[in-house]
Parts: sequence; C-alpha cells; structure tokens
Amino acid sequence: MTDQNTDDVIAVTRNDAEGRFEITVNGELAGFTVFIDRGAQRIFPHTVVEEKFGGRGLATTLIHNALAETRSAGLRVVPVCPAVARYVSKHPEVTDIVDPVTPEILRSMG
Repeated sequence: MTDQNTDDVIAVTRNDAEGRFEITVNGELAGFTVFIDRGAQRIFPHTVVEEKFGGRGLATTLIHNALAETRSAGLRVVPVCPAVARYVSKHPEVTDIVDPVTPEILRSMG
C-alpha cells in the first residue's frame, strides 16, 4: 500500500544547471536522476528518491520520463545507475536506445 494521494501533482523536469532530471510532488523535490551528455550518449550515473517519498513508484516515473526525453533528443542511454539499469532490463521497449556500460565510460565519469 502506498500513501500517495490521488490529488498529488507529480512533475518531471529537466534541470540543465544541475545536470539532472527532477521529480517533484506538489512542488517539493522528491528525487532526481543525474545525467552526463557525452557525444551521442546520455550517461545516467546516479538516481535518488528521498526516503519520505519512497514506495510510490516515483523512481519509475522519473526514469521513464528521462529516457523518453533522451530518445526525443536522439541520444543513446548508458545505464550506469543500478535503478536505470533495472528499469531498462524490465522495459524492452527502450533497449533499442541502450548502450552497454564500458570501462571507457566509467573512466570518463572521473
């Protein structure tokens, strides 16, 4: 059971200044997924959903929207983050835009 109110306003936005997609609930930051654009690839190294917002499926909503925007931008996804990798493994409709995580990509992240 979740404690999500059906009246909650959930929004996902891209925050270029912070290099991440953010999810808010009723205007309050609930989580984010960091991205690094590298050529034709968008690397997703880290995703966070604040504990008080856990159990609502917000990470799935956030990642879904981030990957949809990535597809629209014509970029490929590199799922370094375990949450993004899990999403990709459960959603075959996105595998056509996914590139493997390679040692070179890991090194490029510093």
